[in-house]
Amino acid sequence: MRSSLYIEGRAGERVVIDTGPEFRLQALRAGITRLDAVFLTHPHADHVHGLDDLRPLCRDLNKKPIPVYGNRYTIEELRERFSYIFRHTQYGGGKPRINPRVIRKPVRIGALSFTPIPVKHGMLDIVGWKIAELEDGQTQERGGAVYLTDTSMIPDTSLDLIHSPEVLIIGGLRVRPHETHFTFKEALQVALQIHSQRMYLTHICHEHSYRDIDAYCHAFQADQDCTGVSMGSAYDGLEVEV
Repeated sequence: MRSSLYIEGRAGERVVIDTGPEFRLQALRAGITRLDAVFLTHPHADHVHGLDDLRPLCRDLNKKPIPVYGNRYTIEELRERFSYIFRHTQYGGGKPRINPRVIRKPVRIGALSFTPIPVKHGMLDIVGWKIAELEDGQTQERGGAVYLTDTSMIPDTSLDLIHSPEVLIIGGLRVRPHETHFTFKEALQVALQIHSQRMYLTHICHEHSYRDIDAYCHAFQADQDCTGVSMGSAYDGLEVEV
């Protein structure tokens, strides 16, 4: 299925990054019954066209609308593409109750902190997300996870924000070069550059099987003499504890 990430905090926070066309199927399989927020990387169809399927999670009219965070480009696209959601002509079950918000700084959802990471998707300015869980009294983020998909370039200022994550989930489309996506090699090189402990390739095309990708990662590790780092392919239903 299309790439997305579901996050559960230790205090019960529940957040999704990207709502692709299979969001309903993914939510049913994961047993999602509520969400505290949705974070978006960019507005391409394979990342947002399941947005309407937030409706069952908005049924309680006493609840506030679900906040949906993205950069200005993403939120403007949502308002145009899903304009029926924002017209005040109907209330009830016909549309999801969401509150789109342009992200400008890190956002707290309970103890979870979400920091936008500006990256390039070809010519487009999109965002990845750094996710950290802050303990009682803690103000500085440590470790955590970084989610970067559909990325072809990471500015130096963004690299500084994602140094030494415990987990890196990063888009690597294929072996062959692509104008708007990292190749496997480019994505793996980013993992080494930022000193990630564990790394998973995601947003993979159909030219390679799971076994092919894992074999590629193992060969890369041997070539770079970095066998102490965990690298491999993500897959539908993968669960990672941070």
